[in-house]
Amino acid sequence: MKTSRKDIQWKLRGRWNDWLTMKVFEIKQGNLPVVLAVPHTGQLIPEEIFRTFTNSAKQLSDSDWNVHRLYDGLLPDATIVRALFHRYVIDPNRDPLGSSLYTDSHTTALCPLTTFDGDPIYLPGLEPEQFEISRRRSEFHAPYHKAIREALQSAQSQHGVAILYDCHSIRSRIPFLFPSQLPDFNIGTVDSSTCALAIENEVRTICEESENFSTVVNGRFRGGWTTRHYGDPSTGIHAIQMELAQSTYMLEKPPWTYDETKAEILRRVLKQILEALVSMAAQLTTLENYQHGLSN
Repeated sequence: MKTSRKDIQWKLRGRWNDWLTMKVFEIKQGNLPVVLAVPHTGQLIPEEIFRTFTNSAKQLSDSDWNVHRLYDGLLPDATIVRALFHRYVIDPNRDPLGSSLYTDSHTTALCPLTTFDGDPIYLPGLEPEQFEISRRRSEFHAPYHKAIREALQSAQSQHGVAILYDCHSIRSRIPFLFPSQLPDFNIGTVDSSTCALAIENEVRTICEESENFSTVVNGRFRGGWTTRHYGDPSTGIHAIQMELAQSTYMLEKPPWTYDETKAEILRRVLKQILEALVSMAAQLTTLENYQHGLSN
């Protein structure tokens, strides 16, 4: 029997208490000034939502496959906040008020309606309405960002500054989103506004000096809502997004196999980046303390 919007709405209301008990993020507490956010590796989709998806959407092809595995253990004492829900439920890297991330190119919404290939996510007539988007925002998006906010506050209280490193990956060829093959390292600082220029330059240098990888800064991916929302160097909180081409560490089609050989080469560069950020935080703390002393 065909599922109707009324059926879905009734079932979503009936299962709302179940949603309230879902674990929608996980956090590994650390004590460094660097906080890692991992927004798009989660696979949690409530059954009542999943059954509204098209067959192509059910493949979950737009996941940041294996990113949490890629970064695992690279900076053992860092705090890591990872969303466990899938981005098709609600995208934690989008403005919760629904503003478009990129006005000059194709992008996806807070509760996306299309895949990265431009195909519909929902069966006809079963797209989420505003009340449903609001509930997903409060039960998935908000708790994840509360955890990030608290992690940054904790890091800053301990070290004087905090650096948010937002971990992403994407297929290297998606014509609907970009016309040619994506560079390997896509560094986003929203046109150098979300972190100290020294941080951007240090990350850029490490990437550019690594062998066999290509790099761009503030290219197609200039930084999502997370980077834009938290990154404010004037307050001592810096944010930088790293979007990796998935071709650098895995098979870019089902079954999305992690390539150990490729990944180990990439992990060495990523480890160098993260360790450099810890060192940069110490330098920024010293500099900010010095500048504060001059102003007194």
